[in-house]
Amino acid sequence: MTSTTPPRRVFPAAKVDAQAAKHVPSSPQTESAAYKLAFQDTDFLLREDLRPVRFQLELLKPELLLDEAKIASTFVFYGSARVPEPSKADELVAAARSNREREIAERLKAKSHYYDIARGLARLVSDYPLGDDGQRHFVVCSGGGPSFMEAANRGAQDMGKDSIGLNIVLPHEQLPNPHVTPDLSFQFHYFALRKMHFLLRARAVAVFPGGFGTFDEMFELLTLIQTGKMRPMPILLFGREFWTKVVNFEALADEGVISHHDLDLITWCETAEQAWAAVHAHYAEGRHERA
Repeated sequence: MTSTTPPRRVFPAAKVDAQAAKHVPSSPQTESAAYKLAFQDTDFLLREDLRPVRFQLELLKPELLLDEAKIASTFVFYGSARVPEPSKADELVAAARSNREREIAERLKAKSHYYDIARGLARLVSDYPLGDDGQRHFVVCSGGGPSFMEAANRGAQDMGKDSIGLNIVLPHEQLPNPHVTPDLSFQFHYFALRKMHFLLRARAVAVFPGGFGTFDEMFELLTLIQTGKMRPMPILLFGREFWTKVVNFEALADEGVISHHDLDLITWCETAEQAWAAVHAHYAEGRHERA
């Protein structure tokens, strides 16, 4: 019997035409940029008018690949790119060329123990079991760079588990740290889209001492939850001595620019075990969506 089933594809796939376009004979017409397939024309995609398309691409590419990797939720790590791991802290101090540099190096060294804490927390998190549907939860996600970000990806690698790195193009080159899973290592042009991907799947966020970038990410998260744009989740701040020195949270409340109960969004932590227990307690309450 002759089959009446129609062909699955009427038109050639984009991949097919993209391959065919490589073998077009040379002529003044085919050599012109106007003749390039629009989705293969890099100069066209980089035009000012195409910014909305580039936004969409930076939203879609990680979203689709993370879906394909069955990553349902993440555990995000924020923190400085400048704090050394403990084994390299003395080298930083020794390299100081002035008293001022030495003072700063000593302060960075004093925070270096949080590298091991971040690594330990990532180990605990990475041991979370697969869901019954094969989905992965609390997958470690960092900015993909050095210091606390490296510690997070390294902790996941210690457990033989995948982890995500969300790098961004910077004036000074910052390669992904070697512990990020290669197929989950992304690079962004737009800070806004990168920050969105940090939080789209996040079910807990650990914040270690850091600078402008860490402040930016942490306060945006606090604002989103404070204003009801995101459901509450554990926001775990490590290094109370550091944070209360550089930010007077109580003064913000006393001045009336935030409410005192807004400070309850923060969970202070000093150990990996304490942080992981706080995450379990948060979701065990049953008032929040479980990962």
